[in-house]
Amino acid sequence: YLSKKNTCIIGGSAIARIIGNNAKSLQRFATTVKMWVYEENVNGRNLTEIINTEHENVKYLPGYKLPENVVAVPQLSEAAQGADLLVFVVPHQFIRKLCDEMVGCVSSKARGITLIKGIDEGPEGLKLISDIIREKMEIDVSVLMGANIANEVAAEKFCETTIGSRIMENGLLFKELLQTPNFRITVVEDADTVELCGALKNIVAVGAGFCDGLRCGDNTKAAVIRLGLMEMIAFAKLFSKNDSVSTATFLESCGVADLITTCYGGRNRRVAEAFAKTGKSIEELEKEMLNGQKLQGPATSAEVYHILKQKNLVDKFPLFTAVYQICFEGKPVQEMISCLQSHPEHM
Repeated sequence: YLSKKNTCIIGGSAIARIIGNNAKSLQRFATTVKMWVYEENVNGRNLTEIINTEHENVKYLPGYKLPENVVAVPQLSEAAQGADLLVFVVPHQFIRKLCDEMVGCVSSKARGITLIKGIDEGPEGLKLISDIIREKMEIDVSVLMGANIANEVAAEKFCETTIGSRIMENGLLFKELLQTPNFRITVVEDADTVELCGALKNIVAVGAGFCDGLRCGDNTKAAVIRLGLMEMIAFAKLFSKNDSVSTATFLESCGVADLITTCYGGRNRRVAEAFAKTGKSIEELEKEMLNGQKLQGPATSAEVYHILKQKNLVDKFPLFTAVYQICFEGKPVQEMISCLQSHPEHM
């Protein structure tokens, strides 16, 4: 007899709909699911109180009900107490602080899965978000990345996703917790590549948004997507700790599918288009357009640029570099086109 597994979600309302419903119907999981929510005031009430009475995250996922067995908890250590399964869905800027708050509340037998798109710079170059969680919390961490724009997942439109897991049985356990008829999951072992895809595609989406702002059309955008994919693959190969990068992983949902959906939908594309059209700064647009959500693409382009500079490889990644320079160094948006024209792929 296996005791039922307790699940804690750290951020993330769209995935909470799936987890809540599955936890109700599947024997392996405890029915009550705790969800840590950053406490804020919405129209004079606490967000957690609104979620627990009206079962809706009115700020970040308005219009979609959460199952009643999902309980919002404002205190992170309390939410994580006794959790067997931890699901991380917060902007990557916050992960270190949150892990520090949870140390000691969570057993080393717990397992984590991260849906966080982003990378971090460590002293020796690249650091994945899953590595930060692994090191700080001393638990095994899988990753989930795919073509999964949150409100479409919440609306139960069909989509696929990819779980990358170094320990296959942990990936399969999370597949059981998360899969539904409209949310189909493939589990692969190349976890680092899955995670890198999730981070790097946001840089490409910013490039795609610049092209939309310049009204370049779909052929140009297809070139951005293709050349961006080439740079994603090259970057993954350069920075994999061993030669474990399987090109096949880029054909999973986390690779080409997520890249396409993010370059056509998604907030990175939208904000980059506004940047090209209005000339306002990325920070201004983030405040204006995103209702408190964080933008990941420009920040990731900066992390990547610093790593490439350290290793003297900037010239090999003209698209990633152009996105960084347009966002942060005042290069004109037209540079996006120049970088496509003279890409090493065409030489």
